[in-house]
Amino acid sequence: MSDTVRVDITLLGGGIAGLWSAATLTRQGYSVALIESRAIGGIQTVASQGIIHGGTKYALRGNLNESARAIAEMPGIWRACLAGDGPLDLRQVRVLAQHQHLWSTDNLISQLAGFFAGKAMRSRMRPIDGPSRPAPFDAPGFHGRLYQLDEPVLDIPSLTRVLAEQIRERILLVPPGGLTLNPASPGTLTVDSGGERVTLESQRIILTAGKGNAALLQQLGRERPAMQLRPLHMLILQGQLPPLFAHCLGAQANPRLTITSYPLPDGEQVWYIGGQLAENGIDLGTERQIEVAQQELQATMPWIDFSGVRWRSLMIERAEPRITSGVRPDSCCLHSDREIITAWPTKLAFAPRLASEITELLQSQGVKPAAPQPEILQRLPKPPLAAPPWQELSE
Repeated sequence: MSDTVRVDITLLGGGIAGLWSAATLTRQGYSVALIESRAIGGIQTVASQGIIHGGTKYALRGNLNESARAIAEMPGIWRACLAGDGPLDLRQVRVLAQHQHLWSTDNLISQLAGFFAGKAMRSRMRPIDGPSRPAPFDAPGFHGRLYQLDEPVLDIPSLTRVLAEQIRERILLVPPGGLTLNPASPGTLTVDSGGERVTLESQRIILTAGKGNAALLQQLGRERPAMQLRPLHMLILQGQLPPLFAHCLGAQANPRLTITSYPLPDGEQVWYIGGQLAENGIDLGTERQIEVAQQELQATMPWIDFSGVRWRSLMIERAEPRITSGVRPDSCCLHSDREIITAWPTKLAFAPRLASEITELLQSQGVKPAAPQPEILQRLPKPPLAAPPWQELSE
C-alpha cells in the first residue's frame, strides 16, 4: 500500500532545469514535487563551467547567428536575479567572476577587428590595453589582444544550493529503481523514498533529467522526442595557477580554449578547460588528451609555467533534443505530449527562458494551481548537493 497525494506538477531531475522551473512554478502558486535520484545539481549541471553566456562565443565567425541572438538577453536576466531584482532571488549565489576575457594573437584578432567594433558587439565586449590588463595577461610574454566580455561566471554548487533551499520541502530523493511510471496513466507515478511508498497524481509531469530523459520516456512507452548527446573531453588542472576566466580565439567558430577557474582552500586554483580542445578530444584517451592540452597551453600561453601542475581529464555529455543535422539547438527546447512535458535547457544560461516557456505552455493548456502542497513530502529524504567534478575525481 502507498499513500496517494496530489500535486499540480511533478518534475523529474534536479539539475538546473528542474530546480529553476520548480522554484518558478512554486512562486506562481503551483504545488510541486521535484524528484532527484542522486544529488542536486545532477550530472550535466554540476559539470558545466558556470558561464552565463551572452552569445559572444557563438558569433566568432564574424556574424551574429541564431544562437547568439537567442542567448543575448540571458546575462541581463541572471544579473537581475543576482541583484535580487529578477524572477528568482539569487543574491546568495557566489559569483566567481563578473566578466570573462577573450584573447588571441594579433593576426587572428585583426581578422575580426571590424566585427568587434560593430555596434552589436560593443555593448558586449571592450578592448583592454597595456597596464589595464589583469593577470595573467599583464605578463611581458603576452603579445596578443585582449577583450573583456560582459558575461559572469557562477559557482555551480552555490547556485544549486541556493535554488534548492527555496524549494527544499518539495524535493525528494528517490534512488534509482525507486521510481515507477505508469504509461497507462501518464500523470501518475509511484516513488519509494526512504522505505515509504507514495503515489503522486499530477496534472503534468515535466522531464528535466537531461540525459536521463531518454530512459524516462522509454518507461512511458514513448519514442519522441528523440535525444542526441554531444560529448566533451574536459581538462582539469590543479596547482599554483592564477585565476582565469577566458576564451582563446582560434581559427574555428568555437573558442580554441575556454577556461574557468575555482579557488581551493589551500590557495591552489583549479582550471577547468573546455572549448574546441574538449570537442576534438572525445576519441582520445586520458593520457593523449592531456598531452594535446599541454601542447595547446604551451602554444597559447607560453609565458606561464605549468611544470608543477597536476593534470586530469573528464568525459561529460551534453543532452539535448535531436536535430536532423546533429548541430546544437539554438535555444532551450520543450516537447508536450498530453500529461508529459520534456524539457532541455541546452545551456545553463537558458534556464530562466525554459522556466518561462514552461509557464506559458501550462497556461496555454489551462493548467492552473489547484492542489495544496502535501505535507508528506516534507518528511521524505532529501538529496545531497552534487560535488564539482574536480572534487569527485580526487575522492
